[in-house]
Amino acid sequence: MRIPVSYSLRNLFTRRLTTFLTTAGMALVVFVFASTLMLSAGLEKTLVATGSDDNVIVTRKSANSEVQSGVERQQAAIVESLPDIATAEDGEQLAAKELVVLINLAKRGSDKPANVVIRGISGSSLKLRPQVHLVDGRMPRAGSLEIMAGRNIASRFKGGGIGETLRFGMSNWDVVGIFEAGATGFNSEIWGDATQLMQAFRRPVYSSVTFRMRNPSDFAVIKEKLESDPRLTVDARRETQYYRDQSEAMSRFLRILGLTLTVIFSLGAIIGAMITMYAAVANRVGEIGTLRAIGFQRASILAAFLLEALLLGLIGGVGGLIGASCMQFITISTMNWQTFSELAFSFTLTFEIISKSMMFALVMGLVGGVVPAIRASRLTIVDALREN
Repeated sequence: MRIPVSYSLRNLFTRRLTTFLTTAGMALVVFVFASTLMLSAGLEKTLVATGSDDNVIVTRKSANSEVQSGVERQQAAIVESLPDIATAEDGEQLAAKELVVLINLAKRGSDKPANVVIRGISGSSLKLRPQVHLVDGRMPRAGSLEIMAGRNIASRFKGGGIGETLRFGMSNWDVVGIFEAGATGFNSEIWGDATQLMQAFRRPVYSSVTFRMRNPSDFAVIKEKLESDPRLTVDARRETQYYRDQSEAMSRFLRILGLTLTVIFSLGAIIGAMITMYAAVANRVGEIGTLRAIGFQRASILAAFLLEALLLGLIGGVGGLIGASCMQFITISTMNWQTFSELAFSFTLTFEIISKSMMFALVMGLVGGVVPAIRASRLTIVDALREN
């Protein structure tokens, strides 16, 4: 005979206090585990979403980021001469020579400084990034000391709001517009005219050349053409791959840190589940003897106690995920380890994180309950009734 599932549910409800304390501990561990994965996923999503699979970004050979890169004007002109570059409806070539530098800005309210990306753009820069759109003010005029700031910059840094002025590169720059770039890294940048910024920072070279491919399936051919050209010393990557590389180091660090904390906390949760299940066995020795006496087999009793342990894990997993899901409403900032600039992003909950978290919670419950369940199933009828 099989013991019904309702039996295990009633026993958990009867021991409401211990059930709550055990599941609360498991929920906390699952919360930490899921939040860490969400943090890593949010960082990766923000950076990967910054790029497009149709775009190619060309940087100096072996440069890990645009900040470290330098593409000479002559080399940039050679890249722009490729016949594989797409054109807009007006016939304009969809290629942008850009400059990327870092400046130090103070945060609003705290005066704490942080590095911020300044991107010098050209005419096709916005056409290459359809996710970027102006939400307040106007576009900076070409050839002027005007800039526009991403939404995160405007809200978090002094001088980044519309109508304010920032001083860098030995010049005063007027913020004439605020742009929104969705869940991308561009929200944490300031954009202005590339030529003016190169003069201000005394930079004779561009940081990168980005262009839209006429046929995205020809990327391998385009990459080979650029990297094998003896006149060029460049690397060509899909824009999505470039930004994925940007997130790799930080994402790996977050995952390792999160898993380390999770392992430490999970040991406590497993011990809690084991104590709870041992107490359940000790308090129900006579009940177990009665079940054996009326015909229930050892396997049925083992399954019933394992089910209780799994239910503890299930409840803890659901509770932890509910708490972790609330983290999606929080935006945090950290330093991009590739560019050493501040990057704002949000926690991201995915189906993969949900499934991993629930599996982790069930494993905690199973590991914590397997030994007490085996002990309960091995009790003989005579010993169980005598102890009662």
